[in-house]
Amino acid sequence: MTSADLLADAFGRVRDCVHAAVDNLSPGQLAYRLDRDANSIAWLVWHLTRVQDDHIADVAGHDQVWITKGWADRFGLPFEPTAHGYGHSSEDVGKVQVESGELLTGYYDEVHEQTTRYVRTLTDQDLPRVIDERWDPPVTLGVRLVSVISDDLQHCGQALFIRGIVERQR
Repeated sequence: MTSADLLADAFGRVRDCVHAAVDNLSPGQLAYRLDRDANSIAWLVWHLTRVQDDHIADVAGHDQVWITKGWADRFGLPFEPTAHGYGHSSEDVGKVQVESGELLTGYYDEVHEQTTRYVRTLTDQDLPRVIDERWDPPVTLGVRLVSVISDDLQHCGQALFIRGIVERQR
């Protein structure tokens, strides 16, 4: 197994988790919040997808799917097109409403395809490349990719937890 295979597998697990968290839920279930300041499934999946889209586009040197493929327009959220959820208030979280889970998974799937195409081009020699010197130590490509995977899986796990609570209320 190569590093590219390993990364593609990890991002594939994120995709599986996203679908498990979202599939067959109603708009109300996707918007459900445990309390007024909690994140919803819709916000968590939108956010993890925006972060992956933003970070992978940056390191790969290509455009974000959100902006160039019309997803920002399809979602119709009241945020700047570059918004990805960092710094969102509780009120902002509540504004992430979707008409269906297919909107969330459709966007994620397109980001996943672009991510997988990119990571499959990487070699072991690419991963130590410094991509962000604002941190100490500077962030390498490998560290950034693992960070995105970790963040995505944590948020997806949170979404699955909320889904479990929603399903128990039926």
